[in-house]
Amino acid sequence: MDTNKLSFNKRFDWPLAIILMMFLGVSLLAISSAQTSGQYGNNFVPQQILNYMIGAMIVAFVMYFDPDQYKKLAWPFYWFGIALLVAVVVIPSSTGITVFVNGAQSWFKTPIGNIQPAEFMKTFYILATAYLISTHHAANPNKTIKTDCMLLLKMSLTLVVPLGLIMLQPDLGSSLVFIAITAALIIVAGVTWKIILPLFGGVFALGGALLWMAVYMQDFLEKTFGFQPYQFARIYSWLDPYSYATSDGYHLITSLNAIGSGEVFGKGFMGREVYVAENHTDFIFAVIGEEWGFIGASGVICLYFLLIYHLTKTTLLLKDPFCTYVCAGIIAMITFHVFENIGMTIQLLPITGIPLPFLSYGGSSLMGNALAIGLVFGMKFHYRTYMFNANDPEED
Repeated sequence: MDTNKLSFNKRFDWPLAIILMMFLGVSLLAISSAQTSGQYGNNFVPQQILNYMIGAMIVAFVMYFDPDQYKKLAWPFYWFGIALLVAVVVIPSSTGITVFVNGAQSWFKTPIGNIQPAEFMKTFYILATAYLISTHHAANPNKTIKTDCMLLLKMSLTLVVPLGLIMLQPDLGSSLVFIAITAALIIVAGVTWKIILPLFGGVFALGGALLWMAVYMQDFLEKTFGFQPYQFARIYSWLDPYSYATSDGYHLITSLNAIGSGEVFGKGFMGREVYVAENHTDFIFAVIGEEWGFIGASGVICLYFLLIYHLTKTTLLLKDPFCTYVCAGIIAMITFHVFENIGMTIQLLPITGIPLPFLSYGGSSLMGNALAIGLVFGMKFHYRTYMFNANDPEED
């Protein structure tokens, strides 16, 4: 059988498309209720529908490129993303080209809304790092500690440029996403545990030490490393939000009150009583928790588990190492976004301003995720063309 003549229906990932449509429905319901808070006068539902339409076009465009073309475009996309990050940092907001919001210069102003290049750079970085890992393993079939150390050095150099530019904006949330993606790819790349254990152990120890010093040795951090008092505020307000109820702890307290007041079954659609700022973007989960309660919030989390499970199945199906690494990076990116966003609304993690994938209102986030999901669609779409198994029952 000529695999190139397989029908579109057999090659298209319909289960993934259905999962995304379910996210669309939940997103529109939550946003339509969130906008009744009166914080903004805009109706965000039509714009979110437009964002999803643009995202669908991105998916449709990206999925028709086969994995070999992704490989050729990996580094050009990476350097294009770097150029965008440089531009958003160096071009002053007074020009009207970039936008300064909430203390960060991270967006370009465009006719379709503000666009954050860091959201697209996440996928560009995944492509480049996946290509780097696959070519490194191809050139070094016999793995040793030396080859693994060389791989880590290459990955570190690939990471440090976008990470440094994003920290200059500054954007802590996106920086953490890049670190999470890198950590996942190090594990998936098969780096020996003789390196991973001391490396990850050292990182966790350093993080714990910095957290301890932020609480008990603020003067040392300020004088030695140049930390500013406002940078400790998120840590303090996370650990003890009620002592900062009128300032940095306000968002967390209102989020906890909203989710807790939903109890088991929630207050019903548009039945919210607790005001939560930015509840259509970063705190959309607070709306879900208050209106749909524990049952509804758990259902949304299960929907994410279903998405991650399906992406994992696709990753295991693909035989090409490059495709495997790309899918693994995308899984890590989405998983960390979900864990961090939901975690910050329930005081499990500090507030970092990370949106909830496919649910929060926002063009950049949705388009960036669409670009990533488009790669998965494309790799699954072209899988039977390039990796067709002669024993596959669909060949009969």
